[in-house]
Amino acid sequence: MADFTRESKLNRAFVKLADTLTDDFDVVDLLQTLVEQCSEILDTQAAGLMLLDGLGELQLVASTSEEATLIEVMQLNAGAGPCVECFTTGQPVAVGDIQRSGDRWPAFRLEAMRQGFKSVHATPMRLRGQVLGAMNMFSIHVGELVAADVAVAQALADVATIGLLQERGSREKTLVAAQLQHALNSRILIEQAKGVVSESAELTMHEAFAALRKHARDHNLTLTTVATAVIDRSIDLGSRVGAKGEAASRA
Repeated sequence: MADFTRESKLNRAFVKLADTLTDDFDVVDLLQTLVEQCSEILDTQAAGLMLLDGLGELQLVASTSEEATLIEVMQLNAGAGPCVECFTTGQPVAVGDIQRSGDRWPAFRLEAMRQGFKSVHATPMRLRGQVLGAMNMFSIHVGELVAADVAVAQALADVATIGLLQERGSREKTLVAAQLQHALNSRILIEQAKGVVSESAELTMHEAFAALRKHARDHNLTLTTVATAVIDRSIDLGSRVGAKGEAASRA
């Protein structure tokens, strides 16, 4: 990748993250932007982000794919894998060859290999000793990220983490926890809405999520608001998306 191309992508990533940080920003959209931009810039094939919930467990909040395969790997990663180690230590964790990772995380190792992933890098979501979660980037190639890429991943993660904490910056830590729990609750609603749109419009889960996100941005709404409207049938997004698809196929 040419240096100027990489620099332009990095600049665009910071701009996109900054644009997401409005006064009443959508936490899920912020974290979704983070994983997408990191995966693109660092040329990894998948990425996901886990946050700590109120019960002290890591939960998936954003991922580059909405398909069950990546989500299953991430869930195993949260139980015992590079993700939980990164969160616990607050330090990046690199696994350049998952196949040779031994017996450290057997369930994660087997599932990651089954999905074709050969290496993974975990980056902490941290600020001044407070760790909120971890971002994970998966590659189908063997080898650790170079130092420059590790720095890029941490810099982008830091921007998002600062945004999350500054949202409640002058308030108590309990409200920070409430904000993070809201993000996790939002993810549950979005999962339900994805299922509704996927079934009604005959879309993959990834396509259904893209439709939800596009509708939210087109109408200046949060993903949570759109997901809630889909679930309570205030809007029939599935029919709208399906109608557009049929019209496009006839064109």
